[in-house]
Amino acid sequence: MIQLLPILLLSAFFIGCGQQPYTNLENTPKAKNVIVLIADGQSSDVITYSRWFKGGDSLAIDEMLSGAMRTHNADSPIADSAPAGTALATGYKSSYQQFIGVLPDEAILPNSSIPTEARAPIANVLEAAKLLGKSTGVISTSEIMHATPAAFSAHDITRKDYDDLSEQQVFQDIDVILGGGYKFFTKEARKDGKDLISEMTNLGYSIIRTSDELDSFRGDKVVGLFADADLAYEIDREETTQPSLAQMTSKAIDILSKNNKGFFLIVEASKVDWAAHANDPVGLVSDTLAYVDAVKAALDFAKKDNNTMVIAVTDHGNSGFTMGNYDTSSDYHKRKLESFIEPVKKASRSAEYVARKIEAGEDIRLAMQKYYAIDDMTEEEVNSLRGKTGDDLHYAIGPILAKRAYLGFSTHGHTGEDVPLYTYLPNNKRIIGVIDNTDIAKNVASAMGINLDEATKKLFMSEDEIKKAGVELTSEGDVLTLYMGDKTSQIMKNRNIIIVDGEKKTLDGVVVYNESKWYFPSQVLDMLK
Repeated sequence: MIQLLPILLLSAFFIGCGQQPYTNLENTPKAKNVIVLIADGQSSDVITYSRWFKGGDSLAIDEMLSGAMRTHNADSPIADSAPAGTALATGYKSSYQQFIGVLPDEAILPNSSIPTEARAPIANVLEAAKLLGKSTGVISTSEIMHATPAAFSAHDITRKDYDDLSEQQVFQDIDVILGGGYKFFTKEARKDGKDLISEMTNLGYSIIRTSDELDSFRGDKVVGLFADADLAYEIDREETTQPSLAQMTSKAIDILSKNNKGFFLIVEASKVDWAAHANDPVGLVSDTLAYVDAVKAALDFAKKDNNTMVIAVTDHGNSGFTMGNYDTSSDYHKRKLESFIEPVKKASRSAEYVARKIEAGEDIRLAMQKYYAIDDMTEEEVNSLRGKTGDDLHYAIGPILAKRAYLGFSTHGHTGEDVPLYTYLPNNKRIIGVIDNTDIAKNVASAMGINLDEATKKLFMSEDEIKKAGVELTSEGDVLTLYMGDKTSQIMKNRNIIIVDGEKKTLDGVVVYNESKWYFPSQVLDMLK
């Protein structure tokens, strides 16, 4: 009974507010459209601080608060974005080894399992939605092949293999891709030398590079890559060049909602996590508020549409951010709001931006005064920045400001706490209680009428299974050749194309090679018979 009390109280709260909660997948309302928004690495205190920073009134996301989510991996209590994203996207936990869209080597913590075999690819909700004829979209403020967006659109045994991940994204037939990472699609930056920009053009995508081009776009298939790598923090953003997260979200909804079968959209505020790693309060509040604006855009659409599920959540905590630090240990109750807010309010740029300026030659004291309004730098603080470059310099800047605002950080890494869950479903329902990260994919699948396990069977037949049917295989590099009777076909890793007796055909999904075994859509066997 004690364990049920928080859920019962939360349920009573929602009923009292006129909102109708539900507690199991069988009662999930159907939704034609689903939008999942992830603020990567956003600890709960960041929302609290951002609310105060904005003036203290409710944020748009507040009305959606409905529960909490556990974030652990299959084999470790503190999650990396790759396995955390995999859990959110597929309904199965993965490994601390930073797998993307594949099963773990071992499942030892709660709510984890290996239903087929270790390192086998598993279908995500985007792929399953695509099988239903729905439109799909992926948005990120990092490189689009970064861990979280990749977990909803690709499969690999390492998040670091940008070549494989980006090639799969190109051939996943995703309708809208918006974010950063342009250079990783160019032959000059790729180890494999492939020109994926030309490939995307040949596949019918419009390639756009600026915010203005996004505003004026009127087509149905678009790849918007607004930076060579990651996008700027919202506070550093050049509006005519790079769109805001809310702008990208609204545009994607406009495009995807043309499909009368519905759509699935994943949106990530990637650099909340990056700011947390750097202990940078400016970047944290900047991109958290940008994320809240994106959530509002999704929520406004859902309320008007009344056939859309919106889920907003983070994949894991990061940095142990707190409003209050060791300097407030004895007098925290006497501290005025201004002492926590004003030092950060005076900042005009992120720590990342300031670090680049100092590294380019700007004087440390003058830079900190110009961008952070700090004119009382101690010699110790100056020395803590002097001579540093790259991440070492970037990570040293934020704490100088944080100390003046009495903001605390316990680590430069991820943390293992439960995170807030925000939901909105048709008829104003909610997902309540403490759920597991795998339950996100399960709820999305239930709402859209998807069976993820059946999607996995359809999209990822293993080479072992096809051999049992009498097919012979030979591989050379990225190409697998299949022989059955008098028929010969070839498929290529990371692509959705098969050539059967010289005829080119399109598959339902991409071909995956996990460095030991090939996996491909089951329709390949039908084509060979």
